[in-house]
Amino acid sequence: MKTSSLAGAFTALACIVAPARAADDAGLTRMALCQDSWLDWSKNDPAKLKAFGEYFRTHFSHKDNDPFVVPNAATFIVGLRVAQVFPESVGMGVGFSATVDADFNTTRAGLERALGKKLGHCERGDGMNACELPIGEKRTVTLMAEDSPKARQALIGCYYYCEK
Repeated sequence: MKTSSLAGAFTALACIVAPARAADDAGLTRMALCQDSWLDWSKNDPAKLKAFGEYFRTHFSHKDNDPFVVPNAATFIVGLRVAQVFPESVGMGVGFSATVDADFNTTRAGLERALGKKLGHCERGDGMNACELPIGEKRTVTLMAEDSPKARQALIGCYYYCEK
């Protein structure tokens, strides 16, 4: 009798202590993994682009001249908490990206799991780690993070191309 009570107590404790994986934001995840594109919507589906813009205005906050928005509530992409979203860029390029609260290796594992493919073409240099995976014409999933054991954020997103 005591053994079953003890087992029940441990099970209940495990449920409380075990980290729960929050659900991903489906729209942000699709954009970050190059499954959807605001660039395509701007040309082919303005109503979808408008709806996504309205979603952004209600679920994210923008301050002054910041190039990013921040979520109003806990938001996740590939199981990782989103810190900032850059709705029109990946670094200096055109696309969609988000900074997540995870190191490079954790973020890479999450992306590869979500994509069902390994990220290829990885480079280290200039204090950065970066990987990419071409998904289609004008669409490349990108991962970048500071090359430091102390780095706790990574940038993930979909790079479309550099406009001239």
